Amino acid sequence: MRIALIGNQNSGKTSLFNLLTGTNQKVGNWPGVTIERKSGILRTTEHEIIDLPGIYSLSPFSPEEAIVRKFLIEEKVDLIINILDSTSIERSLYLTTQLFDFNIPMILALNMTDLAFEQGIRINVDLLSEKLGLPIVPISALKRTGIKELISIIKNHQITTDKFPTIYEGELLRTIIEVEDNILMNEKRFLAVKLLENDQSLPIRIELNVDKEIKHLEDNYENDIPQVIADQRYNYVENIRDQTVSSLENPRTLTDKIDRIILNKYLAIPIFILIMFGVYFLSAGPVGSGLSGLIEELFAMLSVQFSAFLTNVGASPWAVSLMIDGIVNGVTAILSFVPQLLILFLLIAFLEASGYMSRIGFFFDRIFRKVGLSGKALIPFIIGSGCSVPAIMATRTINDENERRLTILLTPFIPCSAKLPIITLFAGYFFKDSIGLVSASLYFLAIVVILVTALTMKRFMKGAGYSAFIQELPTYKAPNLTYVLKTTWEKTWAFITRAGSIIFLASIIIWLLLSFNWTFTYGVPIEESILSDIGRLFSWVFYPFLGTNSWAAAVSIIQGLVAKEQVITSLSIIAGLSGEAGEAHTIFTSPLFSFFTPASAYAFMAFNLFSAPCFGAIGAMHKEFGSGWKMLKAVAIQTLVAFLIATIIYQTGTLIGGLL
Repeated sequence: MRIALIGNQNSGKTSLFNLLTGTNQKVGNWPGVTIERKSGILRTTEHEIIDLPGIYSLSPFSPEEAIVRKFLIEEKVDLIINILDSTSIERSLYLTTQLFDFNIPMILALNMTDLAFEQGIRINVDLLSEKLGLPIVPISALKRTGIKELISIIKNHQITTDKFPTIYEGELLRTIIEVEDNILMNEKRFLAVKLLENDQSLPIRIELNVDKEIKHLEDNYENDIPQVIADQRYNYVENIRDQTVSSLENPRTLTDKIDRIILNKYLAIPIFILIMFGVYFLSAGPVGSGLSGLIEELFAMLSVQFSAFLTNVGASPWAVSLMIDGIVNGVTAILSFVPQLLILFLLIAFLEASGYMSRIGFFFDRIFRKVGLSGKALIPFIIGSGCSVPAIMATRTINDENERRLTILLTPFIPCSAKLPIITLFAGYFFKDSIGLVSASLYFLAIVVILVTALTMKRFMKGAGYSAFIQELPTYKAPNLTYVLKTTWEKTWAFITRAGSIIFLASIIIWLLLSFNWTFTYGVPIEESILSDIGRLFSWVFYPFLGTNSWAAAVSIIQGLVAKEQVITSLSIIAGLSGEAGEAHTIFTSPLFSFFTPASAYAFMAFNLFSAPCFGAIGAMHKEFGSGWKMLKAVAIQTLVAFLIATIIYQTGTLIGGLL
C-alpha cells in the first residue's frame, strides 16, 4: 500500500514521517527539481509512505504545489494521511477540501493538539470526524502521543470515500457533475474543478467539449468562477469550524509574548545581531577554537607517529614527505576545524527548528524589498551557511526572474562551511582576544555587501521586481533533538567527505608542484619550485590588499576556486615544506607568511569570503542561470566586489595603524 503524507508547511508533517518510518527512509530529489523527496516504510509493515512537500493548496503557485498535484494525478495512492495543525485548523481544512476532490481514502492526523489546548482552542474531535466523514487521530508529533493509534488505523485500513462530504452546491455542483461525465481519467472531480477554474497548467480543455457548460456557469456567476469555487470551499470550512471549534477569549500565548519582542521594529535587528554574534562566538570563539586545538594536537601526535612508522619500515624520504607534508598535513589542517563547524551547524539547526528563522525572513522582507529582493531570498542565504551549491539551487522557489538571478549572484557571499576555517584560522591568530567578534563581523559585513550590491545591481536590471512573500510564522516550540542532531550530522559529514576527496587529491598535486622544479628535480628549495613560479605570475594582482607580492598567498587564493577549504590546506602544506611543522597555529611563523598584519589578514578573509566561489558553486550558477555568459559575468562581479572590499579594508586599516 502506498501512503501519501500531505499537509501545510510547519504542520509537523516531517516529524510525523520520521516517527512513522524510523530509520527505514530514502532521501533524494523529485525529478527535475532540487526539492527533497523522502519515502520510507511504515514501522512493522511493508506499506510505503511518501512525505510530500508542505503546501497550502493544490494550485501550482510554487514548485512544491506542482509536485504534490502531479504526484496525486500520475501515481497510484491508496491512502492519504492529511496532517492538520490544530492551532490553525481553518487554514489546514482548506487543503483538505481540495484533497476530497481526488476521492482517495483519507485519515486526518490532528497534530499539535497540546499547543492548541494551551492557546485556549477546544476541538470536538468526534463531531469533526462525523462532519468530514473521516477517521481523525489527535496526535502530538513533538511529544510522540497518538502515534500508535494512528499506526493501528493505518494497519487496519478499511477506510472508504463513501462518507466524503459534498463541498460544492447549487449551479456550481451541477456544472461540475456535467463536466465530470466528459472526463475519462480517475481524478474526475479534481480535474473538473480545475477546468472550471481555468487552470492553464492542465491540458484537458483540448480534450473536452465543455465550453457550453462553462459559458453557462460564467453567465450565472459573472465570469468569476474561480472566486465562486474558493468562496464555497471557505464557506464549508467556516461552517465546520463554527460547529466543532471553540476558543477561550483572547488567550495570550507564549508565542505572542515572544513575538512582541522578537518582531518589534526597534528590537528585531539588535536581537538578530546578538543571536548571530552568539552563534559565531560559540563556534569560532573560545569553545570552538579550544576543541579544534585539541583535535589539531591529536592529529600532530598521530602525524609524528606515522612519520616514524614510515621511516622504520624503510620508506624513502620523498614518500615520507608526500604522506606527511602533503596528504596528512593537508587533510588534517582542514579536519581540525570540524568541531567549530559542528557547533555552527548545531546552532543554526536549533534556530531553524525553534521557529526563529521564519520570523527573520518575515522581518527582512521589508528591508530586502528596497533593494530588489524579498524574504524568499533569505532561504538560500540560510542554506548557504552550510554550502553554496544547494543554496544556489534553492533559488528555484523564487518566482520573479530578476530577483532569482540576483539571489544566485549574491548567495555565495554568505560565509559557508568551507570559508569558516579561513575566518577562524586568521581571526584566531591575529585577533585572538576578539575572535568571536571578528568572525561575527564578517557575517554582518556579508549582509551589508549583499544589500549594497543588490541595490547597485537593481539599477542595471530591466524590469527589476521581487516575488510576493507570504511566510507562515509557526508557533515557537522546543526543537526536536533528533531532527537537530540529524541535520547537524548530515551537514558535518558532507563537509568531511568533501575534505576527504577533493582536498586529498589537491594536496598531492600541491606537494608535487612544491617538491619539484621545471626539470623535475626532487627536493629543490621551495622558492625554486614549479608552484612558486606559477604563483609569481599572479602575485602582483593581490598586492593592493596584501601589501606584498607573495606567491604563496597568491597560490592559496587561486586554489580557493577549486574548494575554499583548499586555501587552508595550501597554506599548511607550503608552511610545512618551508620548514615549519605544518599545523594551523604554526602557519604564520613561516617566513613565507610572516608579512601578514591584522589589516592584511582581515582583507585576506574578506577577499576569500566574497570572491568567486568554488568550482561546485560556479557549476550550480551555470546551471541555474542557463547561460555560460551570465555565469562568467556573475563570477567577474563577485571577484570585483571582493577585490574592492579587501583593498578598502587593507588600505584603511594600514592608514589607521600608521596614524596610531
